[in-house]
Amino acid sequence: MMQNVHLAPETDEDDLYSGYNDYNPTYDTEELENDTAFQQAVKTSHGRRPPSKTSLASSMGRPMTGAIQDGVTRPMTAVRAAGFTKAALRGSAFDPLGQSRGPALPLEARNEDSPEEKIRQLEKKVNELVEESCIANSCGDLKLALEKAKDAGRKERVLVRQREQVTSPENINLDLTYSVLFNLASQYSANEMYPEALNTYQVIVKNKMFSNAGRLKVNMGNIYLKQRNYSKAIKFYRMALDQIPSVHKEMRIKIMQNIGVTFIKTGQYSDAINSFEHIMSMAPNLKAGFNLILSYFAVGDREKMKKAFQKLIGVPLETDEDGKYISPNDDPHTNLVIEAIKNDHLRQMERERKAMAEKYIMTAAKLIAPVIETSFAVGYDWCVEVVKASQYVELANDLEINKAITYLRQKDFNQAVETLKMFEKKDSSVKSAAATNLSFLYYLENEFAQASSYADLAVNSDRYNPSALTNKGNTVFANGDYEKAAEFYKEALRNDSSCTEALYNIGLTYKKLNRLDEALDCFLKLHAILRNSAQVLYQIANIYELMEDPNQAMEWLMQLISVVPTDSRALSKLGGLYGSEGDKSQAFQYYYESYRYFPSNIEVIEWLGAYYIDTQFYEKAIQYFERASLIQPTQVKWQLMIASCFRRSGNYQKALDTYKDIHRKFPENVECLRFLVRLCTDIGLKEVQEYATKLKRLEKMKEIREQRTKSGRDGSGGPRGRRDGSAGGDGGQNCGAGSRGERLSAQLRALPGMEEPYDSSSNKELDASYVDPLGPQIERPRTAAKKRVDEDDFADEELGDDLLPE
Repeated sequence: MMQNVHLAPETDEDDLYSGYNDYNPTYDTEELENDTAFQQAVKTSHGRRPPSKTSLASSMGRPMTGAIQDGVTRPMTAVRAAGFTKAALRGSAFDPLGQSRGPALPLEARNEDSPEEKIRQLEKKVNELVEESCIANSCGDLKLALEKAKDAGRKERVLVRQREQVTSPENINLDLTYSVLFNLASQYSANEMYPEALNTYQVIVKNKMFSNAGRLKVNMGNIYLKQRNYSKAIKFYRMALDQIPSVHKEMRIKIMQNIGVTFIKTGQYSDAINSFEHIMSMAPNLKAGFNLILSYFAVGDREKMKKAFQKLIGVPLETDEDGKYISPNDDPHTNLVIEAIKNDHLRQMERERKAMAEKYIMTAAKLIAPVIETSFAVGYDWCVEVVKASQYVELANDLEINKAITYLRQKDFNQAVETLKMFEKKDSSVKSAAATNLSFLYYLENEFAQASSYADLAVNSDRYNPSALTNKGNTVFANGDYEKAAEFYKEALRNDSSCTEALYNIGLTYKKLNRLDEALDCFLKLHAILRNSAQVLYQIANIYELMEDPNQAMEWLMQLISVVPTDSRALSKLGGLYGSEGDKSQAFQYYYESYRYFPSNIEVIEWLGAYYIDTQFYEKAIQYFERASLIQPTQVKWQLMIASCFRRSGNYQKALDTYKDIHRKFPENVECLRFLVRLCTDIGLKEVQEYATKLKRLEKMKEIREQRTKSGRDGSGGPRGRRDGSAGGDGGQNCGAGSRGERLSAQLRALPGMEEPYDSSSNKELDASYVDPLGPQIERPRTAAKKRVDEDDFADEELGDDLLPE
């Protein structure tokens, strides 16, 4: 029994690493070439014989692993328990993927007529309609968005009915119903169909199966706010605030801000102050701080205004420092990253936030500075000191410039200039801004030398300041050097292609240089930027008129009238163009409209009077000539026209009385005496001899004067214009009418039955003091003061009602 027991040999010490170097020659593949038995097996069919189906017994007399004995397979591993009796096919090839079984059976065809499949397809269609509605809304097509939302609502109701027929009510997709109704309410609101939107929101809010539907009362409050139903808006805001848990802090703050804005609109400033004070204590933001200042300003609390301004200054901006975008070294990889993030969307958002903060602070300072102290100057100084001690230190200089602008509004020109001159010793950017405004002020005062001096200072301080270059060009333009002015305007445009003042002025410059095509190009480019600018439209029409293209001129004047329909000068201009084209009816329409808006334009009155004489409506013509005689009482021709209309209408007695009245006012008028002689002769009055004697004496004096004038002109050889009129110096030209007035006068002389001439007295006219926005001053170059300085930003519209997005 012990003969089969082998004891391990005793060793002096145990070797932990023994056995690792033992080598079994069976695994030596390198010696297979020298193995005779192996090579013989490879060359013959011995190595390719199939395995024997009979298993050999081991030397110990037991079956080999996997052998079949008495129909029972001995397990190969312990995974399967003993007694496994399945007779596997031992001769089959290795096929773990089951490829020998052939291709898989085809999928079972979907039954499209089944109710479940119909419901699934309808649900998919509803989702697609909701998405299309949202996309159409984002693209601005509100009508299409509403149609898609309505279609989605109809199909969703059909879907609900089908589900109720097939499955239990618990399986209805509530999320889909909620999204369809919410989208429909949003589209109604976007299309300003507020009653329908409110009804849809009510359906959602009253359904208890929708979770968190109560917060939609915020949107209902927004709709009531748009309808100016402020009491209901506040009610729904408060209901929404009660249903939103305190963990949603940001949403609660926005709803409280809406409540505060609504209180401001209703004039309940104390309640608004409570709301904004709570917001500033919990989560301060710029809009709430600005609205708090407005509320304190409305109640007139000076000390609270100061405290609120300090709170506004202290609101964290939460933006990165500008130094982050400056490369600290010459590492190309770092420079590439900085260049990539310098103007990305996040950086643009930071700029917008900073610009909004500066706007609120500047507007608040301009609002409270005149009222927080005894004078606005002291108030501005307090605001400047507070700003200097804050993170917005660069705004202090802008406040000082605004102080100068306030002096200007108070007509204190000297104080404004002194305030701006204080910036001459500061850094270049501030100095350039102050010098630009000084140049602008002196230019408006027609002190072109001073304006040019400060324009030079502004340009030297900042060569890339387009406003400074524009003002310099203006001073050169005023001196008549149009080519040099054009160079300054071009340089301003190179520095800032959006400088509309420079583009407008260069168009005027080309117009002065008679380079009409280039001027037209400039104004057309400007029209693409400023679509509804009346000045630009007028300039384009005027250039087409100078280019002798009346059709284009009339088309652009029509656009101008659509922008400023009450501009009498544009209407009369359009009437003149139609008149020159021979369309008297259209000309009359526009001249009459011009007369309605400004009944003191002599050219329009003269044309209308001539039109009624031409159409033989003498009574109507008298009305216009009487108005002309009121405007120019020293101009004899209007009274002569009144008398002539009476004579043509057959009212000889009235005509005689009018001529006698004219003779008393203008006793040396030859035409009046001629008509008096003719009328007295026709009627048979005794005064005919008296008037005839006066007429002969005046004609003789007129001949003597003409002879003297002719001899004097022949003797001197100088070109002197001949003066027509009576012997008393009544003859002359109409100074105020211009070329069009001369054409109208010629038209009056050419009317049927007007053989007799009438005198255009040379006495000084009393011109109507009318300044038209499209008149002569439009030719003056635009000045380019700093926009941010010249704007009046604070207004009631700056309430900042931040309604929640729907």
